[in-house]
Amino acid sequence: MLQELCYPFDSAYVMQKRRSLLRQLREQTDGSPLRIAVLGGSTTSDIVKILELFLRNRGIIPEFWESEYAQYWNDAVFENPSLTAFQPGLIFIHTTSRNIPELPKPQDPRELCEHKLESDWAHFEEMWTHLEERYHCPIIQNNFEMPLTRLLGNREAGCPQGSIDLITRLNCRLYDYAASHKHFYIHDINYLSACYGLDKWLEPSYWHLYKYALSVEAIPDFAYNLSNIICSLMGKNKKVLALDLDNTLWGGVIGDDGQAGIEIGQETATAQAYTEVQSYVRAHKQIGVLLTVCSKNEYENALEGLEHPDSTLHAEDFTLIKANWEPKSQNLLETAEVLELLPESIVFVDDNPAERAIVQAQLPDTAVIPFSVPGECLLRLDRCGYFEVTELSGDDAQRSEMYRANAQRKAAAQKFTDYADYLHSLEMVAEIRDFDPVHLPRITQLTNKSNQFNLTTKRYTETEMEQVAASPEYIRLYGRLADKFGDNGIVSVVIGKKEDHALHVELWLMSCRVLKRDMELAMLDALVREAKAQGITEIFGYYLPTKKNAMVKELYGSFGFTKCREDENGSMWQLKLAGYRPKNHVIQVKEATKI
Repeated sequence: MLQELCYPFDSAYVMQKRRSLLRQLREQTDGSPLRIAVLGGSTTSDIVKILELFLRNRGIIPEFWESEYAQYWNDAVFENPSLTAFQPGLIFIHTTSRNIPELPKPQDPRELCEHKLESDWAHFEEMWTHLEERYHCPIIQNNFEMPLTRLLGNREAGCPQGSIDLITRLNCRLYDYAASHKHFYIHDINYLSACYGLDKWLEPSYWHLYKYALSVEAIPDFAYNLSNIICSLMGKNKKVLALDLDNTLWGGVIGDDGQAGIEIGQETATAQAYTEVQSYVRAHKQIGVLLTVCSKNEYENALEGLEHPDSTLHAEDFTLIKANWEPKSQNLLETAEVLELLPESIVFVDDNPAERAIVQAQLPDTAVIPFSVPGECLLRLDRCGYFEVTELSGDDAQRSEMYRANAQRKAAAQKFTDYADYLHSLEMVAEIRDFDPVHLPRITQLTNKSNQFNLTTKRYTETEMEQVAASPEYIRLYGRLADKFGDNGIVSVVIGKKEDHALHVELWLMSCRVLKRDMELAMLDALVREAKAQGITEIFGYYLPTKKNAMVKELYGSFGFTKCREDENGSMWQLKLAGYRPKNHVIQVKEATKI
């Protein structure tokens, strides 16, 4: 990642150096492609240019289609051959309060105000309906920012004749619409413009000169915030929050000041500020973020600080605690290894600039949050968007416990000299099934997040996954694995397309937290069983190399496939199903499982 594009960034620098930054990013060819259609109610050209920077910096390679100026509604409602040929994977609608067709006037009777509200709403709802029916892809829609002026003063709010009243009611309807429509997401420019400062955000000269609905200076903030939604949809969120302790989660140094001397709780303003940070950090567990400690401390002192009676965070809230005197970059690498993730999955929070600089130098793909006081830490952690939520599954909320249980499994493995005995001791039970509506969001989420054990790294939107799930052309499997330490949730997905008597595997992936547990063999057995039942006589598997999935380069070979072809673009493998013998001997697959 380019640090110049990591939060907090210098907006003026980003605008000034856009071309040189883009040249650097285009040298990095490894990434997830995404076709984005931008339907604008105002000028969008610079938004698209800056959005590309932030997306490429997070591993997404976008291709854009832009509507002509202010033609967003026509392009949405009436078929546009150019847009249809583009086949967008995502649509972004850049409308603002300037695009509301009818605003109320002071002399309007209440009935006319209500009519204008209904007419405005119908204008946008018709657009979304046509886009959904025609393109079947996620839609991101700006909500409406407040106006620059208030003709009625404070009466603008709560009065049907007030523009603020109508905008607020439109936004409320928009929120209800998003809650009831899958694949529809809100880009909250109402909140963003308030944070930025409405007067600066809506500087009128930019509209009059260039038809920009926001100031040029605000475009990087706008584009970055939008990129966070897209990154979340594409599975590019971070997964781990690695936290220092002294002067990060509490005031003072536990080793010097002792438990009674650190500042946490409600007794002082500083203590209250650190308590707010702890409460906000702890809430991240509810959205599936793993909390870890990375602190230069004696382990016992770290635990003593977390056992402070006024501490909101306690040792059991952390999946892993690294408190020692080793370099923090090394501890972060070990954290990633234990959790079977990549260092790029980690967000590192530390008050010490020197420690942050070392981590940035040694682990350039690890996100680092700079701050000097707890209030700044809270805001920067919140505004960075690394944990943006677009979907929240039950597995997300339980992720911390899943990874904690995995650490227990690793500890248990050290007690065995024979690995097969260890696997049997786990008492593993799997469910392997065809896709179903209940689990489809998690299946889609896994396809977009898994990198290391992903043979093709093919990505799917939930709409695309729904189409695969409904098609008789595919054999689909998802696998769920539990053991005596707990339920790992859905950990593996396989999709194969049928062609005559052959099955071509388009996607084979598995969560890294269950690697080397023979779940891949259980999935293979189930795939072969179902393929045979549908008259398939051979399976073809494909490996497409990336910077992250080298570990599975020879996976099909280990399954007994024969290599048919190999070049710089990957390899193709074949398995004849006649005479196939099951390979899984340690996982019990539930007898009731029906694929």
